[in-house]
Order: sequence, then C-alpha cells, then structure tokens
Amino acid sequence: MKISNETKVGALTAVAITVLILGFNYLKGKGISHGARIYAVFPNVEKLQVSNPIFINGLQVGKVADLQEKDKNLSGIVVTLNITKDINIPRNSVATLSTELLSSAQINIYMGSGADYVKEGDTIRTQRSLALTDKLQQSIDPAINNINKTLVSLDDLLQKMNMILDPNTRNNLQGIIANLATSSHSLELLLNTETGLLAKSINNLNTITGDFAKNGPKIDSTFSNLQVATNQLSKAKIAETVESIQKTMARLEAGISKIDSKEGTLGLLLNDPQLYDEIRRTNRSLTILLDDLRVNPKRYINISLFGGKDKKGPLKAPLDTLK
Repeated sequence: MKISNETKVGALTAVAITVLILGFNYLKGKGISHGARIYAVFPNVEKLQVSNPIFINGLQVGKVADLQEKDKNLSGIVVTLNITKDINIPRNSVATLSTELLSSAQINIYMGSGADYVKEGDTIRTQRSLALTDKLQQSIDPAINNINKTLVSLDDLLQKMNMILDPNTRNNLQGIIANLATSSHSLELLLNTETGLLAKSINNLNTITGDFAKNGPKIDSTFSNLQVATNQLSKAKIAETVESIQKTMARLEAGISKIDSKEGTLGLLLNDPQLYDEIRRTNRSLTILLDDLRVNPKRYINISLFGGKDKKGPLKAPLDTLK
C-alpha cells in the first residue's frame, strides 16, 4: 500500500507539534521524568513562578510545575512540586518558600526524621519562611521589649523619687522618659514589615540592583575610562614635581632660618637691637648735619658773597625737632 505525500506531511507535522509541546512543558518544569509530583499549599507565594527550583540540603531536586488557586476565595495557593530525583522524603518534612534579597524565589524542603515517606500525589506540610525584614524584626523585638520594661522601671523609680527631687530635676527625668518612649515607637515604625522605612529601603535596594544589572555595559565602560585616566595619571611626572617642590621648600625654610638667626646682614638688622640703635643715631646725626648745612652755609663754605663768617654755633638737633 502506497502512502501519499499528503499523509507523510501530515504525520510529520503531528510529530513536530508533539515534540514542540513536550519540549515547552519540559522547559516550564513539566518534564517527562519519572520523578514524583507532590503538592504544597502556601497562603502567599510571593514572587514564586513556574520552573523555579526546589532544593533539599542545597541540592536542586526538582522544579515548580504549576501554581493554582485553592478555591474562589483564594484562601491558599496550591503549588505542584515536580521532584526529578529519586529521593525518599519523610512525611513530616516541611516545605518553605524562600525569597532572598538578590535572587528569585525558591522552594526549600527540610527533611523530617520519620520512616514513612511521601508518595505520588501527597501534600507536604508548609511553613512560612522569614524574610529579611522579619528576621530583623525578630532580632530587635527583644531589645524593644527590654526598652519597654526599662521604661516601666524608670517610671516606678520616678514615682518613688518624686517627693525627694526638686521640680527641675523631676521635669528633666520626665523629659528623658518621654524621649525614650518616642524613640521606641519610632523604632517600631521603622521595622514594620509592611509600611516601615526599612522594608521600603529593601524594596528600593532591589530596584537599584535591577537597574545596575540593566546598566552593566555602561558601568563597564565607565570603569574602563577610569582605568585609562589612572594610567595616564600614573605616567605623569608627579614624583619629580613633588621632589622639586620639596627642594624649593627646603631652600625657603633655610633662608627663613637665617633671617631668624643673627647670621648675615638681614638677620642682624632684624635681630640685633644695638645695630638698630646705631643706625638710628647715625641717621639723626646726618639729618642734623644736612639741616645745619642748609641753614648755616657760611660755616662750611667761606665765600665773601655771603658776608663775614657766621659766629653762631652748630645745630644740636634737626630743625623739625627745634620747631
């Protein structure tokens, strides 16, 4: 019996479609492996998606195969877990949903200790995993409780000391207690997992890291330009320039030291008071001599044009002083 070409083309098309569907389902986590499919019900799946990994003790043992609402009221979300490895999972094991800061969501299964194991189609117990803000809240809650207890103790102490202390001291202590109470309330608002500033900051950090991933090529280019600039700067003769400046500063410092000391003419003029006084006296004598020469020229130049010789004595002080 001869098969027509149309039949061959139709059969080949059907096989191709079947392979395409199987390959697509495998990439989504719906593989054709012989592993078991079990279920877990979470009240909130956060960012969990189909094909997200499933880990046991750090080893990936499967993928998320499907996500379905439990009922119309959305009281829970049923997660289908496709376990691709042949592993005995005790019935008292617990599945948790982990959403780390810089990674996608994943399912972690913590193995129990029972001898009865989960079978195909069973539902495993679940437990909510603490997020980063929850862990911080859990760590700081005891500190807040201790602060509240301290406030109560301080309030009792204040009541007991109320009759002893003067009014100003009582007002100061009451102000301290009020500030502590305000600080405790502010800390609670900061650590609130829904509206707290810390939770918003972590969300902003997630956004920033996503932007960094998108702008990776630009950041690499910026670092390359920075490296080129540093290479050019390293080739500059900075060491020689600094050495020349240091030598110049040394010479300047030596010159200033000589000026401060009594070595050299400038140093003596600045630091020897006796030489200064002698220069002043010499300048005064020269001034007197010039004034006397100007006022009494006959005493120094004997010319008949000026008449007879001046009999007056010489000047004893400059003319400005005599006036």
